[in-house]
Amino acid sequence: MAYQTINPTTNELIKTYPNHTDADIETALDVAHKLYKSEWSKGPIAPRLQVLERLADLIDARKEELARIATVEMGKLISDARDEVWIIAEIARYYARNAEKFLAPSKIDSPLGEAWVEHHPIGVLLAVEPWNFPYYQLMRVFAPALAAGNPVVAKHASIVPHCASVFEELVNEAGAPKGAWKNLFITSTQVANIIADDRVQGAAMTGSEGAGSAIAAQAGKYLKKSTLEMGGNDVFVVLDDADLDKAVEIGVFSRLHISGQECICAKRFVLHEKIADKFLQKFTAGMAGVKMGDPLDENTRLGPMSSAEAVKGLSKQVERALAHGATLHLGGLAVEGEGNFFEPTILTHIKRDNPAYFEEFFGPVAQVYVVKNDDEAVELANDSRYGLAGAVFSQNIERAKSLASRIETGSVWINTFASTSPELPFGGVKRSGYGRELSELGIKEFVNQKLVLVAKS
Repeated sequence: MAYQTINPTTNELIKTYPNHTDADIETALDVAHKLYKSEWSKGPIAPRLQVLERLADLIDARKEELARIATVEMGKLISDARDEVWIIAEIARYYARNAEKFLAPSKIDSPLGEAWVEHHPIGVLLAVEPWNFPYYQLMRVFAPALAAGNPVVAKHASIVPHCASVFEELVNEAGAPKGAWKNLFITSTQVANIIADDRVQGAAMTGSEGAGSAIAAQAGKYLKKSTLEMGGNDVFVVLDDADLDKAVEIGVFSRLHISGQECICAKRFVLHEKIADKFLQKFTAGMAGVKMGDPLDENTRLGPMSSAEAVKGLSKQVERALAHGATLHLGGLAVEGEGNFFEPTILTHIKRDNPAYFEEFFGPVAQVYVVKNDDEAVELANDSRYGLAGAVFSQNIERAKSLASRIETGSVWINTFASTSPELPFGGVKRSGYGRELSELGIKEFVNQKLVLVAKS
């Protein structure tokens, strides 16, 4: 597995990074485990929170540089890269200012005596993260882990080594001790060996279903805690009383955000039959009118996909969907020439026996379905192997809330696109994974919630 920075806008190879050896891994685990056993991890929380505050300030000071690194390395629009840099600083500050409250002892009323639950670190964690949000995915793990006292070794995606390296530099510059966060350029076999190591007590992973299954199996074999987030085919439900112009605008943005390479972006557009034709007409115009090009250009609205392999995979998915009876309503092709570009695409008339019905299209491809009523919308939404997020559009908020409660996902957004914020938990159900990151829930995934009871005298 070669760790390389390849500009997806031009396919220019910028730099190749050497892999870490087994000896490097042993050193990293040894340093991390010693840190876990030290006063830094198990003592007062204040020094750890100060690191997070400094880290946030360092990120703010280098925000444009960091954004450009992400854009050049994985192709996201420069405006989206700036948003990502902003949110990781906010996550660091959120835990810096709330972790002490989250981890404070909580009392339990019990007839047996004075009882409370304490929150303690459990040990070294492994993070395995994807390329689509190359800083955010790391910060989602690092900030709560650092606050709780858990050192982390991290394997980032092989196509974003520059982002991985600069994140580690920022952590070190912020004053974190050696072992608090270590970036490793390693293979899947080495990942499995790390999970098996007695010094490692948990694994957090975001990525493909195949990788998640392998990590969960290895963690289970060695009785280690794990959290997984593995994507989805999220519904975007538009009811007959929705503000159509708003739904279309948000729908186009959500489907094309990060060139459609986002776990929680709209993928299956579920339209009430009364507004389906009108929505599709407006939605088609919106998708077709998007400016495609260099992600460093402030006017671009659709950049390249992350790699040539990603384009090939998406092309095969679209071809397979059409071969099984789907209708190509718009686009459908990779763009010839320099870079990894794919046309904004809309597929209609997808039946349940079409492989596309159950697949996640990780690119600018929208599926459109038409339903007669709310019950059909819920049935279609839940007829999925995934369960990450969804959106509902209706001007009747009570109706939308009722429908949202019936959709089997980790989150549902009403009259807006699925997004993220430090105080909101993130995660899914079914094949989208288990466990939560961010919020108070996220920091408690990898802590020992230890009961202490003083018996009545």
